[in-house]
Amino acid sequence: MYVKAPVSICLFPAAGYGTRFLPATKAMPKEMLPVLTKPLIQYGVEEAMAAGMNTMAIVTGRGKRAIEDHFDVSYELEHQIKGTSKEKQLADIRHIIDKCTFSYTRQVEMKGLGHAILTGETLIGHQPFSVILADDLCVNGDEGVLTQMVELFKKYRCSIVAIEEIDPSQTDKYGVIAGEEIAPNIYRVSTMVEKPAPADAPTNLAIIGRYILTPDIFDILRETKPGKGGEIQITDALMEQAKAGNVIAYKFRGKRYDCGSVDGYVEATVDLYEQSKKNDER
Repeated sequence: MYVKAPVSICLFPAAGYGTRFLPATKAMPKEMLPVLTKPLIQYGVEEAMAAGMNTMAIVTGRGKRAIEDHFDVSYELEHQIKGTSKEKQLADIRHIIDKCTFSYTRQVEMKGLGHAILTGETLIGHQPFSVILADDLCVNGDEGVLTQMVELFKKYRCSIVAIEEIDPSQTDKYGVIAGEEIAPNIYRVSTMVEKPAPADAPTNLAIIGRYILTPDIFDILRETKPGKGGEIQITDALMEQAKAGNVIAYKFRGKRYDCGSVDGYVEATVDLYEQSKKNDER
């Protein structure tokens, strides 16, 4: 139990190849794909900041230098646009750079999400932390998904995963949970299965790219054997915590866009564009 420790750091696994967006991601990180005028990873950082976190830990890989450059000052660019109307377009990213600390480490081999999170241990230390998968873009007009989860962590003090109901035919694309609903939209997890066939799925409650994890997950991951797809799965490690009743699943408020798929990426772009136009008209 981590009674006094706040969640102050967010981990971004960002070493994947983004093969579903080739050739666009041949030379550009998928996390840098823009939705309107901001890259996906910036939306994630802003969500973490809104949840009270100002330390961002990013697990990168080869060809991901653009992420580091984005969260850094560009003196030449800023000099060129200084005093022009374009200067205000950098206001949001400058605010992030001023308020946050960024640290990076590389995942040398792609061995799954569990391995990526374990690679980030050197940046996290022994404290609870959140995880955002940037290609899951979550939008909520009230409060962000991570903010909702931080409030739950204050009460339950254990690992928390965000879930949503999906079409049962899609379970082979997600980690799927089952458990007892202990409060509205809150489940004490008893079972977690990585990408089960629809016939084998315990429910249609799928884990999406938001987690709060307690630091004992690192020791569990070190002992976790490769699972589905020959990769080290975070779902398998979380199942070890769930055996002791230490995993909560939360059906969050808001809408999630799977921007790791072309369909979800286009849907997010259209919806956010329409919302921005409405805001401009007010």
